[in-house]
Amino acid sequence: MDILLQQIINGLVLGSMYALIALGYTMVYGIIQLINFAHGEVLMVGALTSWSCIGLMQEAMPGAPGWLILLLATLIACVVAAVLNFTIEKVAYRPLRNSPRLAPLITAIGMSILLQTLAMIIWKPNYKPYPTLLPTQPFQVGGAVITTTQVLILGVTVVALASMVYLVNYTRLGRAMRATAENPRVAALMGVKPDMVISATFIIGAVLAAIAGIMWASNYGTAQHTMGFLPGLKAFTAAVFGGIGNLAGAVVGGLLLGLIEAIGSGYIGTLTGGVLGSHYTDIFAFIVLIIILTLRPSGLLGERVADRA
Repeated sequence: MDILLQQIINGLVLGSMYALIALGYTMVYGIIQLINFAHGEVLMVGALTSWSCIGLMQEAMPGAPGWLILLLATLIACVVAAVLNFTIEKVAYRPLRNSPRLAPLITAIGMSILLQTLAMIIWKPNYKPYPTLLPTQPFQVGGAVITTTQVLILGVTVVALASMVYLVNYTRLGRAMRATAENPRVAALMGVKPDMVISATFIIGAVLAAIAGIMWASNYGTAQHTMGFLPGLKAFTAAVFGGIGNLAGAVVGGLLLGLIEAIGSGYIGTLTGGVLGSHYTDIFAFIVLIIILTLRPSGLLGERVADRA
């Protein structure tokens, strides 16, 4: 039971990071029906930007507390990621908005490769140890342990989901987002500016991705120019799993995917008689995804985005 509890905690932490990234995917898809495959690279840029800022601040402010340095680095990384995603949308996606869907999809993949290459040039390809800025003393939960960083990850996910639900359902920008998702032409006739709404959506998604990247690097203790690819792919899977276009679905899909991976990695060896090791854990995640989409193609919570006229 101790091992199971530990795997559940690990799964919730991993799923929370997937959920933060999946929120960005699902918001963009809900507005313009685009899968932004460069989203994982925005996460990577956020993590590496924070790594650079932490190094500079530790030299400039040697006596500053770790939480303050991490907070300042997170704010700077969020700004950099927001500017980057805003530029990507304006330069790469906006000119192709009325093109066949294959064109922006290919552009998104190309942008992902471009960002990886630029990051490799700027930060070099070697793995970088991410500084430990929060207390390392773990908390005991039953027979399992959880670190301060992991508690922070869980808390940030809860706050992010609550903030997104409030934003979409109870603010003027949220109403504009829902109107643009329903029908951008009619929304424009009613005074909504679709370009501004879409840009705001990309900026919000970038902030969430940057935070997720910093949490990912803090939790695993390393950052590198390819670190965003696999989390981005898994988060896209989580968004589809829960029902892409649905905020709660993105979080549910992320948490379930994290739990499946963590519990699967803990027991896959026993279940297969030692044939498969823990590095085959992706098998469980994608088998469950195939089953779910076969039985319910719109995902667990369905898709709330209406078909456009």
